[in-house]
Amino acid sequence: MVVLLVTGIPVGAAMGIAGIAGMWLSVGYPFVAGQLSTLPYAVASNYAYAVLPLFVLMGVLAEMAGITEEVFRVADLWLRRVKGGLYQAVVVGSAIFAAINGSTIVNAVVFTRVALPEMLKHGYSRSLSLGCIASAGSFAAMIPPSITMVIYAIICEQSVGKLLIAGVVPGILTAVVYMIGISILMRLRPGLAPKVGAPVPLAERLRAGQWLLSVIALIIVVMGGLYAGLFPPSAAGAAGAFGAFVILLVRRRRNLKGGVLLRGLIDSASVSCVIFLVLIGGLIFSRMLVASGVIDSFVAEMTRVAGGPAGFIVLAALLYLILGCFIDTTSMMVVTLPFLFPVVKHFEIDPIWFGILVVKLIEISVITPPVGMNLFAVMSAADKDTRFSDLVRGVMPFIAMEMVVLCILVAFPQLSLWLPEKMLGR
Repeated sequence: MVVLLVTGIPVGAAMGIAGIAGMWLSVGYPFVAGQLSTLPYAVASNYAYAVLPLFVLMGVLAEMAGITEEVFRVADLWLRRVKGGLYQAVVVGSAIFAAINGSTIVNAVVFTRVALPEMLKHGYSRSLSLGCIASAGSFAAMIPPSITMVIYAIICEQSVGKLLIAGVVPGILTAVVYMIGISILMRLRPGLAPKVGAPVPLAERLRAGQWLLSVIALIIVVMGGLYAGLFPPSAAGAAGAFGAFVILLVRRRRNLKGGVLLRGLIDSASVSCVIFLVLIGGLIFSRMLVASGVIDSFVAEMTRVAGGPAGFIVLAALLYLILGCFIDTTSMMVVTLPFLFPVVKHFEIDPIWFGILVVKLIEISVITPPVGMNLFAVMSAADKDTRFSDLVRGVMPFIAMEMVVLCILVAFPQLSLWLPEKMLGR
C-alpha cells in the first residue's frame, strides 16, 4: 500500500488494491469475490450514508449564498469594541459557518478570502491573522454537520446522529477557549491588533443581525430535528440542503444563473464520490486485516504495550498528532481506525467519546506543520505576500489552545456524552 501511495496512486485505489491482494493471499479467491460483489454496493446504497453527500451539498449551497460574508460582517459589527475584535469575529463567524458547512478546508479558504484583506487593512498582525483563520476553520470537523464525524461513524459502524450531537458541546468549548486565548494574547501583546474601533450604533447592529435569523433557523431545524428524534441524519441532511437552497434563492434571485447552480451540484457530487471511493477502499483493506488475523495480533500487542485504557488513549493521541503532520485527515482515519477501533472495544472505551477525541486530534492535525491541510488551504487563498513561515508562527498559539481543549475532553468525558444520552428517539 505504501509503495502504491508513493507512486501517486489515489488513496482509495491503493488501499483497495492492497486489501484485495492481501485477502487473495491469505484466504483465497472465493472470499475476495464475495467481498467485491457485496461491499461496494452495500456502502454506496446504504440510506444512512446519504447524509454525507447531503451535508456536502448543504455546505456548497451555503457558500454560494454568501453566508460567510454576512456572518463575518455581523460578528465584526458586534465585536468592534473588543480589543482584537476581528480575531474574535473570525472565531465566531467560523463557528456559525461550521454549523452549516462540514468541510474544514472550505471554511479556511472562504474566511481567508473574506476576512484576511479586512484584517490586514486595519493593521492586524499578518501572522496571527493567518493562524486564526486556519485554526478556526478546523471547527467544521467538530461542530455538526461534520463530514469527518460521518466518516468515523461509517468506518466504526456507530450512530451518525449521536456523533453529530456529541460534537455540539466540544465545538462550543473550543470556540470559547479560542476567544479566551485571544483575549489573553491581546493583553500580553497589544501590538498584535490596532486600537479599538469606533462604536457601532445598536440599531445598525440589530439591523445587520436580522439576516442571520434565517441561518440560525436552518441550524435549529437540522440539529434540533436530530436531537428531538423528528428525523434521522439523512433526512436532516436533506432538510439542511433544502434550507441552504432556499437561502441561496432569496439572496441571489436576481443574479443566480443556472450554470452557477449546476456547477455547485457537480462540485458536491465530485467531492462525495471521492470520499466514498476512499471509504470503500479503506473498508476492503479493513476486511483484509480482519480475515488475515492481523487485527487479532495488533489488539493483543497494543493491549500489552498500552497496559490499560489511559495508556491506549495516550498512544492513539501521539499516533494521530504525528500522522497529521504528513497525511490528509480522511486517509488517516481510514488507515488507522481498522486497527485502533478493535482495541477501543477491547478496553470497553465509549466509542462516541473516542470518536470525539479522534475528531479533536484531527482538528489539531489540519493545522499542524508541515502538512496540515488547512495550512495549504489558507496559503492557496491568501495574497502573494504571504509566507508559509508567517502562517506557521501564527498557528502555534492556537495549537496550544487546542491541546488545552483536548485535555479537558479527556478529563471530562461527559462533556461529549451528555447530549447524546439525552437525545429523544435515540
